[in-house]
Amino acid sequence: MSRFDSYFLMKPSDVIEYISEKMPAFKKEHQLTCTEIGDGNLNYVFRVVDETDGASIIVKQAGDTARISDEFKLSANRIRNESNILALQAKLAPGLVPKVFLYDDKMKCCIMEDLSNHVILRTALLKFQVFPNLADDLSTFLVQTLLMTSDIVMNHKVKKEQVKAFINPELCEITEDLVYSEPFNDYQNRNILLPENKAWIEKHIYQDKKLRLEAAKLKFDFMTNSQALVHGDLHTGSIFVRHDSTKVIDPEFAFYGPMGYDIGNIVANLIFAWTNAAFTLSEGASKPWFTDWLEETITQVIDLFSEKFLAGWKTNAAEIMAKEEGLDHWYLETVMNDTAGIAGLEMIRRIVGIAKVSDITSIENIKLRVKAERFCLQTAKTLIINRQNYKCGNDIIKLIKDNFMKC
Repeated sequence: MSRFDSYFLMKPSDVIEYISEKMPAFKKEHQLTCTEIGDGNLNYVFRVVDETDGASIIVKQAGDTARISDEFKLSANRIRNESNILALQAKLAPGLVPKVFLYDDKMKCCIMEDLSNHVILRTALLKFQVFPNLADDLSTFLVQTLLMTSDIVMNHKVKKEQVKAFINPELCEITEDLVYSEPFNDYQNRNILLPENKAWIEKHIYQDKKLRLEAAKLKFDFMTNSQALVHGDLHTGSIFVRHDSTKVIDPEFAFYGPMGYDIGNIVANLIFAWTNAAFTLSEGASKPWFTDWLEETITQVIDLFSEKFLAGWKTNAAEIMAKEEGLDHWYLETVMNDTAGIAGLEMIRRIVGIAKVSDITSIENIKLRVKAERFCLQTAKTLIINRQNYKCGNDIIKLIKDNFMKC
């Protein structure tokens, strides 16, 4: 009998014993150390290192409440979904997700590749670092995981079975509340507003009926459009990078939903990085160098996705009606509409809602932060209300640059 035959929430000392038992390469007689490294909203993440040879591994365990708040009661079974999805994504987009070595259903944890030789993209962008392959890697990941899990390519019966297998009601409810509902009405009194922007937000967000109607339309699309297997939380904190590698992590929110949800989240979080640089970097050689790269990256994420999506459709479409002339371009246009709208939703919820981003909260000058928040919120409103106008990367870049000039 092992004490790991029954679930309990592990501490670092438990993880060392656990790894010694589950992973033969990491033996008790070796000098193992364990550090909790996770700072996410949901799970517990540990790094185990064998100090004798430097080998390392990651253990990720699910608790039965979200770390962000005990109000969110969750099934620890979500880690099973994450492990299965990482395995599927590894087949669809090789090299762009971490390797999974073991999933343990009893302890509700996953043992996976250590990415300590990478950095979290959000952290790197806040240090104004650039990654030349980022847009190419992300657009490939998006096309391969979205197009290839859709009705365009998959057998309809197989796809419906996959929809059933990856249904994720608890975490979808969190998204439905935190992204699509609370930022527009604070109906659960959980929003956190910068005092200096409170009155502005109440007037321009809570009281904007047109904005709220468009957000409601997008919410119902999120709840009913089982288009593809989306990552569900694809922001710059869910991506590890180095100059020659990109790894997408943490697909625990994954479910079958609108493709634009993943693309829009990426775009929004890259805009947050652009906002931080635009408002905090003093004028000089480094500012246009970094913001120009971000503008090109945002543009290329969208435009390379479109290019690869159409090429992938042509090569892989199996549904007979998907081969009708013009359907691919019509379908892509609907995805781009969703992308713009969801980018706006993500930008609003990260400023108005409970889950902030350091791109904005780290702006120490309060006058600049007030301006940065209003810039993001105004940009977001336009993306949501006029989402049909944003069909390519340059459309979004023009919007953010025009709005910045008005600040």
